[in-house]
Amino acid sequence: MKLIYFYTLFFLLIISGCSPKGPYALTNKVYKDKTTGFAETIKQELPATLADSAGALIPSEFVGTVNFGIRKPNYVIIHFTAQDSVQQTLKTFTVTETQTSAHYVIAKNGKVFHMVNDYLRANHAGLGKWGSVTDMNSCSIGIEIDNNSHEPFTNAQVNSLLILLAQLKKSYNIPQANFIGHQDFAPKRKPDPGPLFPWKTLAQHGFGFWSDDLLELPPDNFDYTIALKLIGYDTSDINAAIVAFKRHFIQTDISPQLTQLDLNVLYNVYQKYSL
Repeated sequence: MKLIYFYTLFFLLIISGCSPKGPYALTNKVYKDKTTGFAETIKQELPATLADSAGALIPSEFVGTVNFGIRKPNYVIIHFTAQDSVQQTLKTFTVTETQTSAHYVIAKNGKVFHMVNDYLRANHAGLGKWGSVTDMNSCSIGIEIDNNSHEPFTNAQVNSLLILLAQLKKSYNIPQANFIGHQDFAPKRKPDPGPLFPWKTLAQHGFGFWSDDLLELPPDNFDYTIALKLIGYDTSDINAAIVAFKRHFIQTDISPQLTQLDLNVLYNVYQKYSL
């Protein structure tokens, strides 16, 4: 019986891989079926069923307003895949066991894979905190870049990313400050996109901030913990917050200690986020 099951599964995999609709025809169908289900849910006009503590029903009625719209993303979170190839990442995002996904994946050659509609919630950010936001999946777009975590990002990837970010920023009016990394949102858990990511280049194009070339000393009463918190970092683990900040804005050193240069950069960046 196990042998028959094995050969049946193998045959189905071969058939799906050779499908004229491509190797992801089956997962595309699942995606379409799920979005159709969501659309049907949205169209429901059933009033909420309310009851008091004694179980008595409270009268309720659905009345459709004319003033509403679809929810839109307000943040972009950038990740690296920490995997060996874009094919491996696409597989990771097309099996239910992983329960993880992203809106976009950018291959080393610059090809962009769109995997979740921008208005839908992808499972990319997980547990974390940025400012007052704790459910980042519900208000953000996740972009995964094919990178094994210790290699430079390719020029083709960066070019495609800049084009994609420009489109997203314009389409959803995303503030410059709201382009951040997974490491920024989840400093206790995640290191991506890491110190090799070209944040300075992104800031030059209006996606996130970067420190000025000329830096001034912070005042004597400058509190770096408050500054990190006002930028958005979760400072409940101050060392993790410092490392995340330095991965993003220092990049040449990611130790949990703040040098005078680090403090100068922090003071400069903090002022940009406070405007």
